[in-house]
Amino acid sequence: MIIEEIVANIDDLDATELEKRHKEKVYLESAHLMKRIQRVKTDHNRELGIRLKNPKDLEAGDVLFMDDENMIIIDVLSDDLLVIRPRNMNEMGTIAHELGNRHLPAQFDEDAMLVQYDYLVEELLLEMNIPFAREERKVEKPFRHIGHSHD
Repeated sequence: MIIEEIVANIDDLDATELEKRHKEKVYLESAHLMKRIQRVKTDHNRELGIRLKNPKDLEAGDVLFMDDENMIIIDVLSDDLLVIRPRNMNEMGTIAHELGNRHLPAQFDEDAMLVQYDYLVEELLLEMNIPFAREERKVEKPFRHIGHSHD
């Protein structure tokens, strides 16, 4: 089966629509959410080809296939993350500047900044005495590098 477009996201579906269907999942690493063309396997060992027509990243909960009885859903594997919780605006600005200079992609979750684990960043956070924790977490969207040069 070749998937060329996303049917929906489970967050947009009615609960009764979800309950009445058997669910298969495709588990992806967060970095693979950006890939428009890939071969994947469901948790029921069914092979699928994904070749998206539109340039849109996959997200956790995206429905790749749905009929009256079944649906195939994207789920994301946990990432090794540094969860940074600055105590004030000065710490937030300082660490954001440092990470930006390293061109590290970040995501934000309520009061925390999330970056993929890097031992150099961990050392920097310890040196700067900025609160953080190393956690395994699922992210719904990929960490995206922004193209930039210092011309």
